[in-house]
Amino acid sequence: MEPAAPPPENATQTAVLRATLRREKIAARAALAQEVRAAHSARIETTLEALLDKLRAVPPAPTFRSTLGFCWPHQGEFDARPLVQRLLARGWDACLPVVLAEAAPLAFRPWTPETPLAPDRYGIPTPSAGEFVTPDVLLIPLVAVDARNYRIGYGGGFFDRTLAALAAAGHCATSIGVGFELARVSDTRPGPRDIPLDLVITELGCCIARDLAQ
Repeated sequence: MEPAAPPPENATQTAVLRATLRREKIAARAALAQEVRAAHSARIETTLEALLDKLRAVPPAPTFRSTLGFCWPHQGEFDARPLVQRLLARGWDACLPVVLAEAAPLAFRPWTPETPLAPDRYGIPTPSAGEFVTPDVLLIPLVAVDARNYRIGYGGGFFDRTLAALAAAGHCATSIGVGFELARVSDTRPGPRDIPLDLVITELGCCIARDLAQ
């Protein structure tokens, strides 16, 4: 007789597992030695810059306007600002996310090094004024990520709602998860509203999800 299958994991168990992964991965990232973080970040930056140059050279759609959404570094995340400043000099536009409400998609305002910023409700510097824009490419920070490119962030669900809203509006932004290899896990236990990233970049290079590569 075959052994009985284990009972399916319930929502509470999944939430506890994801919270545990989130806590452990944030702590592991914070514990990185400064020289290790700098070396990993340099490799990420090189890979990311080459990928973005390729995306701009071969636009995925006629409406592609090279607007790059990125996040202000928070809790030891990869710092994209030096790369973004170089891209601005090469004709890219850049924007930062703005939280409008807890259960809403993110909005985006243009960013340059001269843009006035103010801390948002999470203490993260955010453009305090300006027209909203739509990103063509989104750099999304990773707390944890699995082999299918499902990620765990900080638990607010902002980027999943944002990607869904962009797609519903007919604007499918290229989503690129960016983080350190230590974020890798076997399974993030994604929910029905979670959206896998198009690509993930760590210090080991660029990864297309197995499901997307088939």
